[in-house]
Amino acid sequence: VDLPLRSLFESPTIAGLVLLIAQKQASLSKEKKAAVSAGGEWPVREPSQPALLSFAQQRLWFMEQLAPGNSSFNVPMAARVKGSLEVESLEWSLRELCRRHESLRTTFATVEGQPVQVISPEPRLQLGVVDLSGLGEQEREAELQRRADEDMAQPFDLTKGPLMRVQLLRLAPREWGLLTVLHHIVTDGWSMSLFLKELGALYEAHSRGRPSPLPELPIQYADYALWQRNWLSGEVLEAQLAYWRKQLGGAPAVLELPTDHPRPAFRSTRGAAVAGPMFPPALIQALRGVAQKEGVTLFMLLEAAFHTLLHRYSGQEDISVGTTVTGRTRTETESLIGLFVNLLVFRVDFAGEPTFRELLARVREVALGAYEHQEVPFEKLVDELAPERSLSHAPLFQAVFDMGGYAGSWPERLADLELTPLSTRVTTAKLDLTLFMMDHEDGGMLGVCEYSTDLFEEQTIQRMLGHMKTLLEGVVANPEQRLSQLPLLGVEEKRQLLVEWNRTGAECPRETSIHEWFEAQAERTPDALAVSSASGRMTYGELNQRANQLAHHLRRKGVGPEQRVVLCLERSVELVVGALGIMKAGGAYVPLDTAYPVERLRTVAGDSRAKAVVTQRKMKGAFEGLGVGVVCLDEEREELEREGRENPASGVEAENLAYVIYTSGSTGKPKGVEVSHASVANLMAWHQREYEVKP
Repeated sequence: VDLPLRSLFESPTIAGLVLLIAQKQASLSKEKKAAVSAGGEWPVREPSQPALLSFAQQRLWFMEQLAPGNSSFNVPMAARVKGSLEVESLEWSLRELCRRHESLRTTFATVEGQPVQVISPEPRLQLGVVDLSGLGEQEREAELQRRADEDMAQPFDLTKGPLMRVQLLRLAPREWGLLTVLHHIVTDGWSMSLFLKELGALYEAHSRGRPSPLPELPIQYADYALWQRNWLSGEVLEAQLAYWRKQLGGAPAVLELPTDHPRPAFRSTRGAAVAGPMFPPALIQALRGVAQKEGVTLFMLLEAAFHTLLHRYSGQEDISVGTTVTGRTRTETESLIGLFVNLLVFRVDFAGEPTFRELLARVREVALGAYEHQEVPFEKLVDELAPERSLSHAPLFQAVFDMGGYAGSWPERLADLELTPLSTRVTTAKLDLTLFMMDHEDGGMLGVCEYSTDLFEEQTIQRMLGHMKTLLEGVVANPEQRLSQLPLLGVEEKRQLLVEWNRTGAECPRETSIHEWFEAQAERTPDALAVSSASGRMTYGELNQRANQLAHHLRRKGVGPEQRVVLCLERSVELVVGALGIMKAGGAYVPLDTAYPVERLRTVAGDSRAKAVVTQRKMKGAFEGLGVGVVCLDEEREELEREGRENPASGVEAENLAYVIYTSGSTGKPKGVEVSHASVANLMAWHQREYEVKP
């Protein structure tokens, strides 16, 4: 009986499930039972003819045409082998694997503009054996790692093949390095586990003089590819696509995460991978308890947490994340090596500021809907939805979440050989981010993140993995929290933010105002050049005297502390005289650009409640009728020359205003920002300390 996965959640007990199966069986006629029997018969394929590609293979083939010679789809397996390894038995076992599985002897050609599978009648695999036992221990270990990394980074030629490489490195009489790399177009995660299982069975049989214990395969991968294209068409395809059109219609094109580097116009495959902190067994056990209570799987809970992390990082309320499924919906495919894995899109809505518990319910519905419509290959989905294509990012989603098996997929033994996984350096990334949560043998989990180095630095990804762990701890503590309240920062980050970065105490400057700082400098270096422009130059002594004369003039017009004076002059020596003179009089200057429209000049002058205006003759008319005194520096030059040249007593204290600067006004109305002398003096003192400003 074909029951949807949703049935397991709606009938969580065995008794309930048995009842549901009985009801379903009773309601099915013989014709309906035949119709739901796993997609019909396998089509007959002529072995001598080139075979069509599966949809997944076609996507990888197309990507290879776009960026030929890259290694981003290499799938490595490297291990250290201890024991009495029989090279002849290993080579026979590998060749027998290739004979059994047509995918391992497949290459790809183009016939009349279309890609096809070309299946070689005989295995072409050659086991390369290299003896490193003559090297010193350190040199030998370095060479082993170098060859493993180099092999991983070496691209395949899809047209020539073979699309599997195996190297055997002799390290000592009973110690070897086994390096295996396959192209993703002929394998996937399930296939790699099957590869190791069959390799062990074949090696053990041959090394003991026995025939292969493995039964012949009823179908091959090319049969599956033909079946997929025949079956996934017409009403079956339309029913699946209808769901995805509704589910993904209008989804945002890009996940806007804060990145260390701007997104490049052309997305490369440059990448790396880092492992984050261990998620301890106690935390994972507690998360399983939360998941069971809420009627979801651990995967759904972790998926919801990853979605939450991306939501908190980006601020977006509509987020799509990819995940993989095995794609083996027919039992006959379970024993085949090949590319079956499919990508699903989980689009989650964060509207209404839900609690984590409420989000779990949303994620469960999204996941069950996706699993019920998983037959549509991702490649077909992209073609159907036709999102606006960009070379800067992947379509539909840029982040993936997956849950895998044990970290390091090699078994502990291969026949009587002891195996230890050997890590290889990751230098590619298929997407912006891919988070793998992998079971660890101690009952905990390990988070590994593959990321684009075009966008992120390693420390950013490490911090993100730490935030994921803290967030999950918050979920365990209280799943009823709003998503915005779930913690992200660890103890060290909190201390850094609240203590280390908050140590802003510093000795206050002796001078309490900006113009006092200037006066002290003028006294030290009266003959040094202070300011120059096309209109002239002034020394510190000259500038101080001119500013003092303007200050005395303004004080006689009633300017004092906290009173604003509009400063509207072209950029020139006079502009500096005006700013200093206003502050020396005790006032706060309000700078206005002479290029502003008259209406804005008058609006700001009125809004600032200016006591006076310091400007030039050509701008005088803009301020007439406002009821404020206007001082034109060019027009009143002789009168100003008669003012005193000594420093006036401004009466200004540190907290008095130095200037008021107007923003453009986000509401359409300009807004003045008030800045005190103390604020500017503090900033100047910090500049001098941090940037070591010289005289």
